[in-house]
Amino acid sequence: MMTESIIRIFEEAAPEYDAWFEKNRLAYESELLALQRFLIPGGRGLEIGVGTGRFAPYLGLEVGVEPAKAMAGMAQKRGIKVVMATAEALPFGSGTFHLVALVTVLCFLRDPLRALQEATRVLQPGGQILLGMLDKESPLGRLYETHRQDSKFYRLARFYAVGQVLDWLQSLAYDQVDICQTIFTDLTGMTRPEPVKNGHGEGLFAVISARKPRLTGGP
Repeated sequence: MMTESIIRIFEEAAPEYDAWFEKNRLAYESELLALQRFLIPGGRGLEIGVGTGRFAPYLGLEVGVEPAKAMAGMAQKRGIKVVMATAEALPFGSGTFHLVALVTVLCFLRDPLRALQEATRVLQPGGQILLGMLDKESPLGRLYETHRQDSKFYRLARFYAVGQVLDWLQSLAYDQVDICQTIFTDLTGMTRPEPVKNGHGEGLFAVISARKPRLTGGP
C-alpha cells in the first residue's frame, strides 16, 4: 500500500494536486490521448488509485479505489463510485472487471508487484490492464529522478523503467502487450498536446496495455 506519509501528502494537498491538471492542461490532454490509444471499451472498469478522478471518466471507468479521503471526495464529485481501499488489498471478487487501470500509481506503492497481482485477480480472463507511468529511463524521466526531492508529491516516489513493469506483467502471464509514449518536451514549453508514438524510451509518459489470458479447456 501507499506509506502513511504519502497518503498524508495527498490528503493535505488534494486541491493542489488537482490544480496541476489545469495548470498543465496540454500535458494532461497528452496523457489522456495515450491512455485512450489502446482502450478497449465495454464492460465494467476500475481505476486503482483514482485520485481526484481526472482520468476515470474519460476511460469509461465507473469504479475507483483511493486511500486518501480528500482525493476520494473530489473523484466522487466527478461521478466516480469510490471505494476507500489500498491497491494491495482490493475489496472485490475475482474476475469482477473487464478493465483495470493504474495511472501514475505504481511509483507511490510500497509493493507494486502485489498491487499488480491484486489487479490481475479482480480482472476477468481476457480482460485488459492499462498502466500509465513515468518512464524512469526516458530523458525527462531521468531529469524528474534527479529533481525528485524538489517535488512535494514525488519526493517519496520510486520511479520505474518500462522494462521492470514488463517483467512483472510477464511473471503474471499477461499477453497481447502494446506500449506507447508521449510528452517529449518540457511541460513549460508545450504549445499543443504532444504526439503519441508507439514504443518507449523517449517519452516521459508511457502506457502499457496487456491482456489477462483467457481460461483454456482441458487437454
